[in-house]
Parts: sequence; structure tokens; C-alpha cells
Amino acid sequence: MLEMNATGKSKGQWIFHGSFDRTVDYLSNHSRILRYNPFCHKIEPLDHDDAWRWHFRVTDPQQNPFDVIFNIRQEAEILIDIPDEMSSIPPEEMTDEMIRQYTVGRKIHWRHMPASQTIAMPEKYLFEGKVNADLLILPVKKERTKVDFDLRVDVSFLLYPAFRIVPEKVVRTMVSTGMSLIMQTATNSMFQKISKDFGTIRKL
Repeated sequence: MLEMNATGKSKGQWIFHGSFDRTVDYLSNHSRILRYNPFCHKIEPLDHDDAWRWHFRVTDPQQNPFDVIFNIRQEAEILIDIPDEMSSIPPEEMTDEMIRQYTVGRKIHWRHMPASQTIAMPEKYLFEGKVNADLLILPVKKERTKVDFDLRVDVSFLLYPAFRIVPEKVVRTMVSTGMSLIMQTATNSMFQKISKDFGTIRKL
């Protein structure tokens, strides 16, 4: 078998027909929105705050299924734009009201978290992947919110012998291109299903 390191990328911008606060609360519940991903069949919490394990299942061109496990930690970031005359105030001294007043956006990060033990079992077509993603959430106007999604997935796995008839360089290009196509398709599908909870979502 041929050992491969594949990278898939997915990006997109959407306008949510919902308020900023509602959109932030909704997208912060990542275990809910991941259930809309057509390749994710199970999500389980880990023994860390805001840490999760995703179970993905995909098939190769010969329709052989293989599973990929992702361990991720979710982090949140508040984007604040304060007036120049307040720039000397230490962050820890800012009141909740000041934070609310000067918040201009939020970021949700999904970061790869190394497993405490080996997950990959190639003989059972089980592999470990890495996910790193950013969701930038910005208020546009009343009841409208912009979401900028940027995802990268890295997976090391083994390809079946049938691929040996194709030059390795070509195979690697095909696999990474296929990964990106899979990730982009899954992202678009996920946001289309999320739109049912918001009435509509417009892709930019």
C-alpha cells in the first residue's frame, strides 16, 4: 500500500439572516452543527473543556469505507475595537458593559489536539486526522451577520494497491484535490442545512 499525506481545504463566506448574538450562540454549539456534516457520523466529548472527538467516514474510489478520527479543542475570541482614549485600560479591568459596547466581532477556533494514545489502526482502515479551522463572525446590520469559514484538514493514510498503476506524484495531487473537494462539498452541505434554522443563508 502507498502511504499518503493529504490536505483538504475549505473556505466560504455566508450572510446569516439572524442577529449577531444568535448566530454566535448557534455556531458556538459545534457538536450541533457538525451533525449537519454528511461525513460525520458521531461526536463525543473528551475529558477536557470544550474538547471533542469527531468520527468521520468516507469511501475511496473503489467504495471501500475508511474512518478518520479528529480530536479538536474549541476556543473563542472576542474582537474589540475601543476608542483611543480608552486604549490604556488593561483588558482585565474592562467591564462586561464595555466589552459588549465595543465588541465588533467574534472568532471561533477549532484546533487539533494530539491524542493521549495511538488512534490510527491502518489494518482496520482507521486513521487520525488534524483539523484547524476559524469562524470569523461579524455583525453586518440588524438581523444580518456575516460568517467567514476557513478550514484545513490533514490526514495520513494508506491507499489500496490499485493506485500503484498511477505515478505517485499524480496520485498525491489527485488525493489532495479530492480531499479539498470533499471538504468543500461537506461545508456547503452543512451550511445549507444550518440555513433551515435561520430561514435563509446567502453565500457570498
